[in-house]
Amino acid sequence: MKRLCTICARSGSKGVSNKNIREVGGKPLLAYSILQAKESNLFQAIAVSSDSTEILDIANRWGADFLITRPTSLATDRAPKIPVVRHALLHMEELNEETFDTIVDLDVTSPLRYISDIKNVVDLLEKNLVSNVITGTPARRSPYFNIVEIDHRGKVQLSKSLSRPIFCRQDAPKCYDLNASIYAWRRDALLKQNTIYNEDTILYIMPEERSIDIDSELDFEIVNLLISKRSIKND
Repeated sequence: MKRLCTICARSGSKGVSNKNIREVGGKPLLAYSILQAKESNLFQAIAVSSDSTEILDIANRWGADFLITRPTSLATDRAPKIPVVRHALLHMEELNEETFDTIVDLDVTSPLRYISDIKNVVDLLEKNLVSNVITGTPARRSPYFNIVEIDHRGKVQLSKSLSRPIFCRQDAPKCYDLNASIYAWRRDALLKQNTIYNEDTILYIMPEERSIDIDSELDFEIVNLLISKRSIKND
């Protein structure tokens, strides 16, 4: 079973400038995903894909096996994830003259995952013979209870309704926030399917404290705090 880890880190960010290489807990954000992939000992290759030479230089310094220059068309803020990972896979297969069975993408902006989370996701994918595994965390709010929409008339209504009224969130169907932490595919599924939601997709559930996806200055502050707490516990 040959496994490839991809880490996709484009330049530019509308929410937080240079967030992929900004320091968190004394290291560039990108470094966490590279080090986690290496420490897992799961992968025959770890490849970082970027349109930025600065990002690729940092990836090289922190131990990425391969550096992939991403085409401009796949480096916009509207470029979906799957074509980017697919490009990295095909590039790696051509470069190494071999195919990979399992492809795992670690999102740079979710550094709080554990090594065990990566291992568990790969285990779920390979033992259950499914197309892909994605990760999420129990949602704080529910579309059945306290997430609302405003319709064309300006009327406020729940995003999703049931045949019976819900008076407390605990009675609503369980919902999950995707935490953009770990994505895993079988090779054929990644090459053929253009959505992460397939009939056999499995959700791996992570706790909230490992599920923060950095997209704002506040997220950076929270992640810095949690990483510093981990360091104190390990001292």
